[in-house]
Amino acid sequence: MALLQLTPRPDREALPRPAGQLRRCTYRRLIRVAPGEYGLYDVECLYPDRLVPIPLGDLGTARPICNACSAAHVFRPDED
Repeated sequence: MALLQLTPRPDREALPRPAGQLRRCTYRRLIRVAPGEYGLYDVECLYPDRLVPIPLGDLGTARPICNACSAAHVFRPDED
């Protein structure tokens, strides 16, 4: 069976991110605290070993911490 190989295209650039949006991270865990249409979430960071979560607070307090993260390999390449 042949697998599709994705190749990066140099003519494509990352789309600009709105100021309120978090980058997609493979080590971030969102925990729903309050149900509803606009539920509240707590954020935990599982970097580097995914064993001990580091609580970052709600989305508002976690956003500047996550955006300042210097571990570039944990984010999707199209969002850097």
